[in-house]
Amino acid sequence: MVRQNVARRAALIDAAIEVLAREGARGLTFRAVDAQAEVPTGTASNYFASRDDLLTQAGGRIYERLQPDPATVAGSLSGPRDRDRVAVLIQEVVDRVSSFRSGYLALLELRLEATRRPELRAVLTGHIRADVDANVRHHLDSGLPGDADTVVLLYLAMNWLVLERLTLPDVFGEEEIGRLVTSAVERLVP
Repeated sequence: MVRQNVARRAALIDAAIEVLAREGARGLTFRAVDAQAEVPTGTASNYFASRDDLLTQAGGRIYERLQPDPATVAGSLSGPRDRDRVAVLIQEVVDRVSSFRSGYLALLELRLEATRRPELRAVLTGHIRADVDANVRHHLDSGLPGDADTVVLLYLAMNWLVLERLTLPDVFGEEEIGRLVTSAVERLVP
């Protein structure tokens, strides 16, 4: 097999994420990815064995890009471990995920595709389960108030809030989003 350029492969996967967010899963073609990445036609087909492979790689890459940087993780451990701290952390997550709009929208497209593609379903299930487990573990290990169910309920509520923010941004204003995050934490965290 010919040795592939790792940076170009990543750029193609990032281009696939942008195409998924803009055009949906049906619009994800090798030609569309090549155009988005501004590379010669046929490049993506040299890097990915199939469209399914490209979908699967995009699913993994979204989660790589959504991970907080080490400074954010370290900062989450500073200060008091109370309900107010949880509200700040949850708001940071909502803002971070919302700032990667194309990634979140692409992930929604991939979730729908996963209902028809078992391999993609397995990849997304693995990434999302690992993410939930890591969030629960981090929360419990850091001594923040609440148990595993608290973290999962916040995860579920905030995912829908992000969905509203990105797909129908006029439903809730930014001020209202902040208030809803605080309210969810106050109601769910002991």
